[in-house]
Amino acid sequence: MSIETKLTAARTIVVGPQTPSNAIADGHVRLQLAVASLCGTDLHYYSHFSNAGFLLQNPVTLGHEACAYVTDANGTDLKVGQLVALNPIMNCESCAACLRGEENLCTAKKFPGSATTVPHLDGFFRDVIDHPARCCRPVADGVSPRHLTFAEPMACALHALNKGGVVAGQKVLVTGCGPMGLLAIAGAVARGAEVTAIDLRAGAVDVAVRAGATGLVIGAFDEAILDRKFDVVVEASGAIPAFNTALRAIRQKGRVAILSNIQLREAQVNLNQIMLKEIEVVGSFQFNREFEEAVQLIEAGTVDFDVLTAEAYPMAEAAAALEAMGAGQAFGKIILLGQGG
Repeated sequence: MSIETKLTAARTIVVGPQTPSNAIADGHVRLQLAVASLCGTDLHYYSHFSNAGFLLQNPVTLGHEACAYVTDANGTDLKVGQLVALNPIMNCESCAACLRGEENLCTAKKFPGSATTVPHLDGFFRDVIDHPARCCRPVADGVSPRHLTFAEPMACALHALNKGGVVAGQKVLVTGCGPMGLLAIAGAVARGAEVTAIDLRAGAVDVAVRAGATGLVIGAFDEAILDRKFDVVVEASGAIPAFNTALRAIRQKGRVAILSNIQLREAQVNLNQIMLKEIEVVGSFQFNREFEEAVQLIEAGTVDFDVLTAEAYPMAEAAAALEAMGAGQAFGKIILLGQGG
């Protein structure tokens, strides 16, 4: 039986076992899931068994965006009952990248719910999770778990903003108002940038406006008005035409940060614009110190994450939530509620 046949039969393991069968490993704590959220990578694995060129080798529990309550501190400094944000990057702490503070580029990191780690590690779509204590960030009292589940994706968005050099007073364009684009918008607005957002879908643009951007629906305006108007463009759609729009919209010597999870395929990119305008194009992969930035932003209550939440499903309906996400009609993040949520 081929691996794809096996995966199709299993449809990946979207939701994992509810009780771990093993003892808690040293340095780990046992947690009860509060709230998780869906990512585009989850949808790619669920629908196509691969993401960005990484092919699943066996069924795996999905999920890498979540927060949870400590149920067994296992001798660590965490306290039973604490709400913690879960950092899914389990880096080696000793390679050159880690020593530079770039754990996102760690050569030996482990990452749950993903084919990037072989053998695959089960993700967070399960009620009971064992996770390294060093990757659990306790939060201030009163933080909503429905907001804290945004810590990981917000960290990714902030990393893109940092790679783009976004600061107060700049003109920033975000191409694509999906969940990650919306988080980039919210993060840029929180920094005091003047943000414009574009998308094909009017409903997604409406949410971008509520998040603080000037919203434009593609096809309803002359794109010439974007020419060379922006200091930074964050590409968050994954669509090559949008990337070409970014190259058009950026000013001379501006910077384009790629936040989107662009899938492997042939594409025609207007590379001449990079040369003619001396554009800097920077990739943005996961996050580093931005996880702490994201948690602090959530604790401060600066961002209205309720505006960025599209729908909530119980964890048992994770497959239905992924189907709804795939249909493209949910504007914002879809969250999954655990027993602690």
